[in-house]
Amino acid sequence: MYEPARLDLCYDSLHGLSVGDALGAQFFMVGRSLTELAAGHPPAGPWEWTDDTEMACTIVAELREHGDIDQDRLAEQFADRCEPYRGYGAGAVVILHEIRAGLPWRQAAGSAFGGQGSCGNGAAMRVAPLGAYHADQPREAARQALASAEVTHAHLEGVLGAVAVAVCAAHAAAARLAGTRPPAVEMLDRLGPYLIDGQVQRGIRRARRLLRAGIGVAEAAYELGNGSRVTAQDTVPLALWIATTHLHDYPAAVTACVEAGGDVDTTAAIAGGIVAAYTGIGDRPGVAGIPTAWLQAREELPTWASRDLTDGRR
Repeated sequence: MYEPARLDLCYDSLHGLSVGDALGAQFFMVGRSLTELAAGHPPAGPWEWTDDTEMACTIVAELREHGDIDQDRLAEQFADRCEPYRGYGAGAVVILHEIRAGLPWRQAAGSAFGGQGSCGNGAAMRVAPLGAYHADQPREAARQALASAEVTHAHLEGVLGAVAVAVCAAHAAAARLAGTRPPAVEMLDRLGPYLIDGQVQRGIRRARRLLRAGIGVAEAAYELGNGSRVTAQDTVPLALWIATTHLHDYPAAVTACVEAGGDVDTTAAIAGGIVAAYTGIGDRPGVAGIPTAWLQAREELPTWASRDLTDGRR
């Protein structure tokens, strides 16, 4: 793939992630209506994005400038741009502030949670655009997702959650290029070679079984978790179930995340980033992409993450 095509997919995924994040975060406020959202009437903007988007923008800026993930550079950028008011978890704030203070990232990430490292959903929530960037190379998407996760998440489940999301986004973007829509079960099957036994893998296997059972969102959230524990294993399986079920319909995917409850901004960021890698912005025959009105309601992304700042590699 040529670089402009990679960046097209990457930025569509980033827009999907950030709109899902910002709209999902609206539903932590009193007075928001799922019924109105499902009817096509979301809350009035502007919608402020959270740490999910801030960290995703850093990954996208790294890809835009360098085409790959350098862990030392990424850790430094994550730390420098960390604004706790954006909703960072307490553990992430500690890790990133330690890195900012000069502690090597491996030591900071490895010492979290009594030396177990974080199994949180933070590495998964930010990585879909990286997968879309590598639409033609799912193995490379997995490798770089692992690298991007390790700088903050030393626990295997946190890393595998990011790998699963990135590979799913890569396959979604590849399907868009091919002009096909793979079955949801097939999308989840394609993640198998990139996972090892653990809670994330077992959750994705359960999600696959639920796809065949034809259940609704509420039951899927009950069976898989909805991110309320803020772990990868409690977040990624449902987000993938929603993304693969609604791969052709961005508004439906985000609405399903809201219906599921829990850590809505994060599930909507993950699912939104994957789905937008397939749909893009606006509609085309058989595909409902990110609504332009939703994109306009989202808070502007940071200027340093702009597509216009490419360094000539295009």
